[in-house]
Amino acid sequence: MDEQQLPLIVGLGNPGASYAGNRHNVGFMVLDELASRVGGKFKSHKSSAEVVEGRLSNQRAVLAKPRSYMNLSGGAVAGAVRFFKIQPASVIVVHDELDLPFGTVRMKLGGGDNGHNGLRSITSSLSTKDYLRVRCGIGRPPGRMDPAAFVLRDFSTVERKELAFFVDHCADAVEALMTEGLEAAQNRFHQR
Repeated sequence: MDEQQLPLIVGLGNPGASYAGNRHNVGFMVLDELASRVGGKFKSHKSSAEVVEGRLSNQRAVLAKPRSYMNLSGGAVAGAVRFFKIQPASVIVVHDELDLPFGTVRMKLGGGDNGHNGLRSITSSLSTKDYLRVRCGIGRPPGRMDPAAFVLRDFSTVERKELAFFVDHCADAVEALMTEGLEAAQNRFHQR
């Protein structure tokens, strides 16, 4: 990541208390952890997101949680990109990933949306797929459960015992991505 470019770190989730513990909201959970690391509180912003500005890993960064539902996240992300004059290549989106086992974190630049409506909305609003992603594994639904229903369920009792560690691990991955760059961060975090 270009050290001169201010990074915009976006966590995906759905607003409201009823969604707070859902698997789909792991992006919000990671952003809450990052906000605690910068010592800031999210505040309403004109970009239609809750925003915290601060220093993360000794670099200025903007943290954002869209106020819209997951499927409409792109408008808030594009608004923050315009407001803060950030290039899409300096956007880091933290999101849930069905195709990774729970507790796994992977990073990449660009790619498809893999059926993730939040990513689809962001790609459409930014007119590019070329932004960074921190993919937080939530596992596949059991049996024939509809994936849409699975992501809107809270983490299981067993998963909740590991959830704080997992969220912390994903937040560490975001910081490594900012400070070390994609390849070095992948080499470190993709070993698990």
